[in-house]
Amino acid sequence: MVEPWLVDLMTSYNEESYSGREAYTAQVHLPGKVFADLVWWALQALPDEILVGLDVDAEIPHVEEVDERFSAKESTYNLFQGQGYRIKEAHIVNRGDSYSVHHLPEDWTDDMFSSSRGSRAGRFTHWLHTHPNAPAIPSGADADAAQETPGIDMILGLRFSPEGPLPWFDDVEGQRRRVGQEAVPEPTKARRRSFFQRQKLPVLGVAPSGHKIHEIQLIAFHKNGLGINVLLVDEDGYPYGWERFSVQANNAA
Repeated sequence: MVEPWLVDLMTSYNEESYSGREAYTAQVHLPGKVFADLVWWALQALPDEILVGLDVDAEIPHVEEVDERFSAKESTYNLFQGQGYRIKEAHIVNRGDSYSVHHLPEDWTDDMFSSSRGSRAGRFTHWLHTHPNAPAIPSGADADAAQETPGIDMILGLRFSPEGPLPWFDDVEGQRRRVGQEAVPEPTKARRRSFFQRQKLPVLGVAPSGHKIHEIQLIAFHKNGLGINVLLVDEDGYPYGWERFSVQANNAA
């Protein structure tokens, strides 16, 4: 069961995925339950980043009418491994700082993996890593690591409090995809101990870890630099807010 506040955020994210569909060459469908797990895992691993391997289900393709409705006029097919199939499950593979998280420990690089699989040496189709209290924008290390990915890479950025040793880092240029609205502070003259309390940022939800979530960002990209449109779908493969997109499509017809 996905919490209602997260369902609302995923619905607004899908609305942006729909309205901006022409900017993407391909799409990937991520179940809401898996997405919720990713958010919780990211907070539980603080202050580290985590690297997550994502498996697709080769027996569950995207729902055809959803694929059609969210496809751009100029879509690219057979762009990456697993394209057209729903993500099935996620597994935490590594945790560490922004550099080491992309590399697996030695005990993951034994004979069960081919040497041709690269530094990640993984069996997973897609990869996701987190940016704690930082935007979901690829760094140079992220772009380099993506060259080893048969599918696509994803970044989950979280803005949260209490921030501990990870104050919000925003000095990064790039296009952002927010799950919900941007965390815009309300002006206040009150003196508070916490930066987030001083800024009076909106609270989107509270994680099981007790962290207050102020902003969530999620992007996906192919190793050639193309952005991939992410759809957050329910257990039947339909994006949260599907009824709205159906009405919009009918009105446009």
